[in-house]
Amino acid sequence: MKNIQLSNLPENAHIHMVGIGGISMSALAHMLKYFGYSVSGSDRTETEIVRRLMREGIKVHIGHNAEAVEDPDLVCYTAAIPENNPELVKAKSLGIPMMERAELLGQLMKKFKFPIAVAGTHGKTTTTSMLSLILLEAGLEPSILVGGELPQIGGNYKIGNDDYLVFEACEYVESFLHFNPFVSVITNVEEDHLDYFTDINHIITAFQKFTRLNSPLGCIIVCSDDKNIKSVVENVEIKVVNYGMISESNDFYAKNVVINEKGLTQLEVYAYGEYAATLELSVHGDHNVRNALGAFAAAWQLGVDVESIKRGLESFCGTKRRFEKLGEVGGAVVIDDYAHHPTEIESTLNAAKKIAKGDVWCIFQPHTYSRTKAFTADFAKSLGLADKTIVTDVYPAREEYDGTIHSCDVVSLMKGGTYINDSDAIKRYVLERIKPGDMIITMGAGDIFKLGYSLVEKGE
Repeated sequence: MKNIQLSNLPENAHIHMVGIGGISMSALAHMLKYFGYSVSGSDRTETEIVRRLMREGIKVHIGHNAEAVEDPDLVCYTAAIPENNPELVKAKSLGIPMMERAELLGQLMKKFKFPIAVAGTHGKTTTTSMLSLILLEAGLEPSILVGGELPQIGGNYKIGNDDYLVFEACEYVESFLHFNPFVSVITNVEEDHLDYFTDINHIITAFQKFTRLNSPLGCIIVCSDDKNIKSVVENVEIKVVNYGMISESNDFYAKNVVINEKGLTQLEVYAYGEYAATLELSVHGDHNVRNALGAFAAAWQLGVDVESIKRGLESFCGTKRRFEKLGEVGGAVVIDDYAHHPTEIESTLNAAKKIAKGDVWCIFQPHTYSRTKAFTADFAKSLGLADKTIVTDVYPAREEYDGTIHSCDVVSLMKGGTYINDSDAIKRYVLERIKPGDMIITMGAGDIFKLGYSLVEKGE
């Protein structure tokens, strides 16, 4: 396999992207096209994201086969694509240079003056979206790559100018070590992706390496409420900015957090010990207060005025699959949420219980066998916060079943949890038991959202 630099390719070079229909890959594809590259790709199925790529003139092959590789200058792939993928096999046999998505993004972001990375185990998509809206309100016209669909930008990306680039920096397989941000936000550091990382110390080490890639002219912004953050930044030699809800010694902190008479999360933000603003957020939960503080702190460091920060945060009404209201059925509201880690589940269910008028139902689809096995007891504990919990079969994603874990292992540790493996059976079970005012949350990073839509359609 040849090593290659994006800067060495001709301006109209042909880049073929394997797995182009993923949220992150599709956004990168649009950006490459914007910068003048010829882009093609492939994916397993034709989704709306794939159709959008096609409408913009990007050729997409449905299905993975060697014929899709039509003499490109570079083949780009994601960490989830196996080595035996026929397109990668063909590219390797022909000596075509190949590059993982994060490495390509890292090279592409050199075209921007101020790359702003949002990293962390949880909250990346929300914090990235919040900060993006702030910079848009400030008239800075940022380019945006977000891991979810943000209504205000009509999808998961926006091409702005080449000054500001706001993007998510994922720690999986240490892909964020390809980036050199000007400003970094780290929301939290917890155990996850244990199919790659050995333990929390391995994860902390990866984040420590990430901090050393930050521009010395910029800063690193961290949530001090997280127990592992101190270990990540204790030897950082550049400016570190702290935010959180626990201590008023933070550079940015929140006080007087309440659900106001409008049903909004109201809070006061203090910056460096002084009152800065009162915010009314459409999203709920302490985790979203922290996300807003992280975005507030980043925008402040970039010199954005407080009014623009306030307008941007208050305009945020969520992204697709982050506590997204799908509709109602039988007088119960149906919500879909991407939470797939015990901490995320706990945050989402705690927020739901504050605003639900009846029982909170959680229909949870575990994501990957390795994560389910690593957090079996933690999943049981966090899911127990719901009034009614149904656990479906594990969504395998990139993994093969090895027979060592099952959804029933989670349910066996719960009081009142129910395992149901059939979507139609789940619908019947729920529809026979829900009451007006209940809240039904389909939850997980797989395809559980389809069940949520099906419930809404069933009720129409």
